[in-house]
Amino acid sequence: MKSFEYSAPASVRDATALLAPTWGKTEVLAGGTDLVTCLKQHLTAPERVVSLKNIAALKGVQASGDAIRIGAMTTLAELASHDAIRKSFPSLVTAAEGVGSAQIMSVGTVGGDLCQRPRCWYYRNGFGLFGKDANGSLVRDGENRYHAIFGNDNAALFVSPSSLGPPLVALGASITAEGPDGQSRSIPAAEFFRTPQTDAERETALKPNEILTSIQIPLSGLKNAVYEVRHRHGLDWPYVTAAVAFGGQGGAARVVLGHVAPVPWVAKKAGELLTNSAIDDAVASRCGDAAAAGAQPLSQNGYKVQLVKVAVKRAVLAAAKV
Repeated sequence: MKSFEYSAPASVRDATALLAPTWGKTEVLAGGTDLVTCLKQHLTAPERVVSLKNIAALKGVQASGDAIRIGAMTTLAELASHDAIRKSFPSLVTAAEGVGSAQIMSVGTVGGDLCQRPRCWYYRNGFGLFGKDANGSLVRDGENRYHAIFGNDNAALFVSPSSLGPPLVALGASITAEGPDGQSRSIPAAEFFRTPQTDAERETALKPNEILTSIQIPLSGLKNAVYEVRHRHGLDWPYVTAAVAFGGQGGAARVVLGHVAPVPWVAKKAGELLTNSAIDDAVASRCGDAAAAGAQPLSQNGYKVQLVKVAVKRAVLAAAKV
């Protein structure tokens, strides 16, 4: 690991002032469950690491009359055990608890989950964000059973690793980021995740000198659930995740898939099927079929298509409690 300067300011403004305007020169440290690994694997070699551990304003869950605010430094364990979250957003509880490790849940943060780097083994072994060597993509004809089946028609074939991303998109959440001089902006969760076009870019809408400070979720009465398909219970990422939210004020429904694309994947036609529908087994099955439509599997991950159908169906039924 390369030596670096370490800072632990007490305010967001002080923290952003320490960040560089380009990626790589500085890194933000939240719980450290991803960044420390990236440092050890030489995936990043910053000159300075800025810790957020002393910034009290970034911690905790606050419920108001029409929304819930989650501080970016709230741990996954705190999120999963909070009464207001358990009452209104069971999808977030399922996603957080799915991490499976008490140690990671007690240290890993909500903001860190949203900003973690891809878990693609080509990237993690030094072949870059797009898994290439001098002859081109190693992913398309290589070991790609955990890679993307949607949004994979360009160089990015990794899947978004965020557990909380799909349910936050389904719930219509927004994410607040603060940059230099206290300038803040609100980013819809559906626009927060991005597919990078070059190795120099990141997978979110954050700028290099911005910090994710909080997440806001409207209390609109949405029924919601997450269903994850895993190889086994334990410390690993799912093969496929389905997050659904429907039945609230306004009637619009959302179905969002995880671990199948470089970003949380909005299954628009599946959401349209759910909107204002009476939920039963047949509707849930049609919703699963619609969510899987248009998939473009690689050479070894065609099994994910069936998993999408199953995950969406079970998430819909769980949300409706049919």
